[in-house]
Amino acid sequence: MNAILDFISTHEQMIYIVILMMLVGVEVIGRVPSVLHTPLMSGANAIHGVVIIGAIIVMGKADSGNYVSLLLGFVAVVLGTLNVVGGFVVTDRMLEMFKKKK
Repeated sequence: MNAILDFISTHEQMIYIVILMMLVGVEVIGRVPSVLHTPLMSGANAIHGVVIIGAIIVMGKADSGNYVSLLLGFVAVVLGTLNVVGGFVVTDRMLEMFKKKK
């Protein structure tokens, strides 16, 4: 318990910044009109592509005996890939709505 309290007291400013980033992110995303969701989804897909690359780098630099790093890197790659693919599927479906019907 003391280790957790020491960590919090040492990184107090970083914790405040992360909390403020989450609150600002929720407010910004909540006020986006529905017309702009498709371009924002494409931007989010690009960001998650960077997350996938970072996770692959972490897995490559990890020691072969460090199973925690390897597992976290693998989970990050899988979840990032699912998020990118799901984002492109949602974007494609939204763009289909704007096409003229035959």
